[in-house]
Amino acid sequence: MSRLRRLTAIAGVAAMVTGAYAQPAGATFAGPNGLVAFVAHTGSGNQIYTVHPNGHALRQITDVDGEALAPDWSPDGSRIAFAWNECNIALMDPDGTDMTVLPSETPGGCETDPSFTPDGTRLVYERYDPSTEDDAVWSMSVDGSDRRPVTSAGAPDPNVSPDGEKVSFLGGTSEESSAIFTTALDGGDLFRVTSPSGVAFKHDWAPDGQRLVFTDNANDTSKPSNIATIRPDGTGLRYLTDNVRPDQRAYVGSYSPDGRWIVFRGEDDGNHGLYRMRPDGRALHTILPASDFRPRFIDWGAR
Repeated sequence: MSRLRRLTAIAGVAAMVTGAYAQPAGATFAGPNGLVAFVAHTGSGNQIYTVHPNGHALRQITDVDGEALAPDWSPDGSRIAFAWNECNIALMDPDGTDMTVLPSETPGGCETDPSFTPDGTRLVYERYDPSTEDDAVWSMSVDGSDRRPVTSAGAPDPNVSPDGEKVSFLGGTSEESSAIFTTALDGGDLFRVTSPSGVAFKHDWAPDGQRLVFTDNANDTSKPSNIATIRPDGTGLRYLTDNVRPDQRAYVGSYSPDGRWIVFRGEDDGNHGLYRMRPDGRALHTILPASDFRPRFIDWGAR
């Protein structure tokens, strides 16, 4: 596992919003809304669950040997890519069947955090090679062939923009300085989108590509964490939540495929819940009420 990935993995700790909302201001691609996928601890490791956006039909869909992490829906909602045991990439159907593990081509290293391209034919992923200490974004076909490097400027949580032209990812030298960067698919035009404010591991593109949603102060438990959106050019920062206490924390999952909702995990005084709100921070709805059940790596799929 890369140094930065170890630092930012704890940013998946999500949280319930109880503060006021701002005034209206793994990418999610446009389509009708389907199931929400996420990771939770089962008592014997982390596994992937799905649930309807109204909170109905909560279901554990993996029971793999080890752990299943970082689910990402294909654009049409027919497949889920995920990280198996941190360092291997696998795919499965939405009910957990027809699982395929892609053979690693990084001996002794990690291939993880897969995310589909808008046409569904390729995956971008984090590749850590311990022999060179190279932590990089790569891409490959969904069958594991045609592997190509994208950038070594950073690696965790790569996401392709809805127009297929850019890859966003987490970069920085420490948990306090982590920020969202973008680059072209050929590795050019590297750009830092957000300030180095301890951005959480999980972020997402709006389906129209106009904004990115992220969480700040992810690893600083002396401060509250809040959800914000920003344009890809780094302008137009808008906070959607307004938590003020350190034990009030909000961590984003993703946009809904229709772009009308943002799903996130919340925490208040140690209790965790799964929620959705409008992209302006209004109309908060509970999907799963606050409890000790902790959803992580949240991604909303198409139907």
